[in-house]
Amino acid sequence: MLDMSATPATTQLDRLRVAYQLHHYEVNVTDELTVTYGEAVAREIGVPAERVFKTLVAAVDGDLITAIVPVSGKLNLKALAKAIGGKKSSMANPAQAERATGYVVGGISPFGQKKRLRTVADHTLTNFDTVYVSAGRRGLQVSLSPADLVRSLDATVAEIAGP
Repeated sequence: MLDMSATPATTQLDRLRVAYQLHHYEVNVTDELTVTYGEAVAREIGVPAERVFKTLVAAVDGDLITAIVPVSGKLNLKALAKAIGGKKSSMANPAQAERATGYVVGGISPFGQKKRLRTVADHTLTNFDTVYVSAGRRGLQVSLSPADLVRSLDATVAEIAGP
């Protein structure tokens, strides 16, 4: 039987022997069309929004970067550029993000990306024993320790989120 939970993200986590748990939730199309999609995901899986992190793709000085920020906040593009010694940053367009990661917007995971992008995670993830990120498909989240997330992605931790 085909494992419907297997994604490139979970395959990478398994290969790295990272402990994680999967969390399925119903995707509500009306939530997808709002800026509160991540907060709706947090409600669906029953955890505070501060513990659920969205995976965004931005361009810093022309290079695509993965940014991991809480769904309750916004990515500060200036802080992201500063965190990696860059000057200019902007959000990647959805098509760029999908091509680089191999995932669809709303299901982009920091793990198992088609092209491994440099990763910067907001420092607030260290406030929790476990955090939640996309498992590579809409309707599927993975929870894991922040230390495992940072280590397995070789991520930079910095203050990159704002209200």
